[in-house]
Amino acid sequence: MEAMRKGLAPLICFAYNKIKKTGRSDRKQRRTAMKTIGLIGGMSWESTAYYYKLINEDIRSRFGGLHSAKIIIYSVEFAEVEKYQSAGRWEKCGDILSRAAGSLEAAGADFILLGTNTLHRIASQLESAVGIPFVHIADAAVREIENSLIGKVGLLGTKYTLTEDFFKQRLIDQGIEVLIPGDEDVEAVNDIIFRELCVGEIRAESRKRLRGVIDRLAGRGAGGVILGCTELGLIIQPEDSPVPIFDTTVIHARRAVELALES
Repeated sequence: MEAMRKGLAPLICFAYNKIKKTGRSDRKQRRTAMKTIGLIGGMSWESTAYYYKLINEDIRSRFGGLHSAKIIIYSVEFAEVEKYQSAGRWEKCGDILSRAAGSLEAAGADFILLGTNTLHRIASQLESAVGIPFVHIADAAVREIENSLIGKVGLLGTKYTLTEDFFKQRLIDQGIEVLIPGDEDVEAVNDIIFRELCVGEIRAESRKRLRGVIDRLAGRGAGGVILGCTELGLIIQPEDSPVPIFDTTVIHARRAVELALES
């Protein structure tokens, strides 16, 4: 019997160590398991690349090593979308983006982000086209602003985002006061976005102009400023503003990671 016990000892030790190792592996796998993010991008691809970088940097900061996000990107042809957008044919934009959303769902995405503020104008059309959650960029911004306890914010973005209600109304509905730049500043910001940032041009004089717009919003009582265009974070940093900056691209990307890691 004693000899039998001695003979079994190495086997028992091997099995025990294997269970311990497997347990550690399983725990690590559970800790790093994540949902698949679906991102509709290309509007512009400059900001889509920024999304991809932010999401993966967030995952790496949480887990280290070679960890990266599970993400599927559908990049649309922006010139086609912008043609319909500038003509006011928003339903055509919705058709294009709804097809993109359906493709992401079919490919295995667990939820969808639309990597542009302006095209959230057709968010309801997109939501109705899929059976998976749609993460609205304004709702993500609301969470951040509420956590900051700031009740009045300035908003920068395209002329569509600034002059229509599809974005700012979601903030107003939650009790957040939204200040819009004057007409001249609205046009200036819109031109910087479409003529420069969307084609990869970062100009010092445009940064100076945007700083002036931010200063004027802060002078009117804004306790923070929302970068309500996914390209604006490419040119404006927190040090460019006398008040806190809420970069919707950063906020949206961070919310995507949070949702991807939820059990």
